[in-house]
Amino acid sequence: MDFAFSDKVRALQDKLNAFMAEHIYPNERVHAEQVRASGDKHHHAPILEELKAKAREQGLWNLFLPDDTYGAGLSVLEYAPLAEIMGRSFIASQVFNCNAPDTGNMEILAEFGTEEQRKQWLEPLLDGKIRSCFSMTEPAVASSDPTNLQARAVRDGDHYFINGHKWFTSNASHPNCKIAIVMAVTDPDGPPHRRASQILVPLDTPGMTVVRPVPVFNDDGGHGHCEVLYQNCRVPVSNLLGEEGGGFAIAQARLGPGRIHHCMRAIGGAERALQHMCERAQSRWAHGSLLADKGLVQHWVAQSRMEIEQARLLVLYTAWKIDTVGKKEARQEISMIKTVVANMFERVCDRAIQTFGAAGTTNDFPLAHLWAYARTMRILDGPDEVHSMVVARRELRKYAPAQPQAQAAR
Repeated sequence: MDFAFSDKVRALQDKLNAFMAEHIYPNERVHAEQVRASGDKHHHAPILEELKAKAREQGLWNLFLPDDTYGAGLSVLEYAPLAEIMGRSFIASQVFNCNAPDTGNMEILAEFGTEEQRKQWLEPLLDGKIRSCFSMTEPAVASSDPTNLQARAVRDGDHYFINGHKWFTSNASHPNCKIAIVMAVTDPDGPPHRRASQILVPLDTPGMTVVRPVPVFNDDGGHGHCEVLYQNCRVPVSNLLGEEGGGFAIAQARLGPGRIHHCMRAIGGAERALQHMCERAQSRWAHGSLLADKGLVQHWVAQSRMEIEQARLLVLYTAWKIDTVGKKEARQEISMIKTVVANMFERVCDRAIQTFGAAGTTNDFPLAHLWAYARTMRILDGPDEVHSMVVARRELRKYAPAQPQAQAAR
């Protein structure tokens, strides 16, 4: 295996880093001030549209999509270092049209959508004209097991009637969000992994109500994780994504790349936290010396650097494996990075905050925001415990007795 980056990727890295330095980092505070000045936490800051236009002009657009018909045609391994750069800022992925949940939605529309669905929804998403949301998680059940889902889609002639209660439908309150991909049960008596389907529901469909953005760590994140009600939402059968009963398989196809993209961005976030930690340690004098001279702080820095490098190598290996043998064969590695990276990210952010002291908990620095995102990563796209269980089960299978009698004989 070879993780060396091609000349094409190195050139894109240079362009991205230059764009981040010139346009992204200086405008993070502008973005926050525009939202604050509007008096509306859900305000879509104009600076984002200005930066999106610049990114598109420079060819830094839709880098996430491996399909060269719709995207940049980069492999997962090629995209990894680019996503890491974007992960250093909370506004960057939006600017480059590489932000969740839109990326996952675009991927499954490209893979499973009909020609009409791609024309109506994928193309404007690729152009950055609209945004989307993915509506699967439900408050009444443990949604880490999608076979628990309660939302129903009942077919009546050429239409489905959808009823259900969802939340963590991220992005649903965004003013440009126009389409939801809803996972609902279409065959309650079917096999557990064939009960649900995915259906496209325009946000202006009567009966679809965005109740509220759900606050996370006392912050609703602007257009964040919305609670949504579906009450007799009537949509045509032609809005079915893929085949009826294929919802679970599509969800897995969506979550595999989504998980690795989250991990790539998280490594960038951890790098930024470490950078702030080191800069603070080299400039802050306390108790007779710089923080950088204190053994405990040196230990934090060393541990953080080693953990970031270990996590990055595992992510690159997983990306390489997806490219060479496919998402299905890389499931074990995807589960491993989802747990390893989220925990690494949280630890690095926690050390950085501790190095800053009280200042680290404020919004004057990005650390509190980074930590909150890191902590949610341990739950989103499947909690640590589920991924650890899956990893253990696959590992234990290698050592299962060849014959049932062998176990009994012991």
